[in-house]
Amino acid sequence: MPATSSYDYAIIRIVPCVERGECINIGVILFCRTRRFLGALLHLDQQRLNVLAPQLDLLALQQQLEHFLAVCDGKEGSGPIGQLPQSERFHWLVSPRSTIIQSSPVHSGTSDDPEAALQDLLKKFVL
Repeated sequence: MPATSSYDYAIIRIVPCVERGECINIGVILFCRTRRFLGALLHLDQQRLNVLAPQLDLLALQQQLEHFLAVCDGKEGSGPIGQLPQSERFHWLVSPRSTIIQSSPVHSGTSDDPEAALQDLLKKFVL
């Protein structure tokens, strides 16, 4: 049985009108240093988003979310941030900002399978 490892995670949110502070949880990002795991899962509920922010450009938002995932995965073409080590990419992606895509404060947990923990967190906080 694999040893339990600690991880950090944050909830990814869409904040259509930053001034109002209303948000929809759309995903989770998780970093486990000891397992060298950095992953994010997103689920965009377009119907809920249309109710909260009918004026929102969903195509532009989807492009931004694709770039978010590319940076998380360190894919080629994701820019200089995407080439940083996993820990720096994680901290860059969850840093506080006043944009439409924001994250919760970082929380911690433990698991023997970070990928399964990521799936569980998505089910708990997003789906």
